[in-house]
Amino acid sequence: MPELSEFWIFLFVGFVAQLIDGALGMGYGVISSVVLLASGVPPAHTSASVHSAKLFTTAASGMSHLLHGNVDRRLFWFLAIAGSVGGIAGALFLTQVPGKLIRPYVFGYLLIMGFLILWRCLREGKERHVMPGGFVAPLGGVGGFLDAVGGGGWGPVVTSSLIGAGAQLRQVVGTVNAAEFVVTCAVVAAFATTLLAGLWSEGKGLLDHLMPIAGLVLGGLPSAAVAGFLVKRAPRKPMTFAVALLVITLSSYELISVSELFATKSAAAHITGNPALAGMTK
Repeated sequence: MPELSEFWIFLFVGFVAQLIDGALGMGYGVISSVVLLASGVPPAHTSASVHSAKLFTTAASGMSHLLHGNVDRRLFWFLAIAGSVGGIAGALFLTQVPGKLIRPYVFGYLLIMGFLILWRCLREGKERHVMPGGFVAPLGGVGGFLDAVGGGGWGPVVTSSLIGAGAQLRQVVGTVNAAEFVVTCAVVAAFATTLLAGLWSEGKGLLDHLMPIAGLVLGGLPSAAVAGFLVKRAPRKPMTFAVALLVITLSSYELISVSELFATKSAAAHITGNPALAGMTK
């Protein structure tokens, strides 16, 4: 059965993605989103599906980090509140934009995320304590917005920025993971509200993706449960480099495919004299 095969594929994707996310503070949303988008799922459905799965995995991961003492409680609240505001704005924006129109931009964003992850892998700096406030709240808002629009990005944006500012890696990964649960709840609530209120015209097909969601959840939970342990022991640099290459490769491939399709449509429009063909998308 195709549905069962799809489930096992996303079970594996969820397990590996969350394993990496638990160690690095990034990866689950970006990897899951790239794979879903590459399989043809619309951007808004991708984000809603990934965030639905993250409700469970971020809860388990956040609790694991909390139990292992990896969470800075004051920083947590700054990120959680600002990220929730940004995430709601991103979800509302995404549900009002046609999926075919925004798809190339989402892949472009994920490509940038891939290079951002690679930059973090190559850059090392001295750790220092980062006080909440200042750039932290705006950072959380931007991270939440981009996470909702791209289906992933909270970790690459927020974790990388805090590490780049010199914050202690273990505390950053744990705090960002814990705050992500609150942000995810806000994003899912925004998607659900627009769907129930009839404001999301493309939202009716969301139930078609239950198998991928189930696979992402069941695959991610075992990895999320040991996230607090992984952040202390996992080889971070090789894993970060691998995630960056995966995201860059998949995003580049999809962008090239979209560009070729657009070029083909434009050529057909020129030959037939029908400009409407140039605006057609996959």
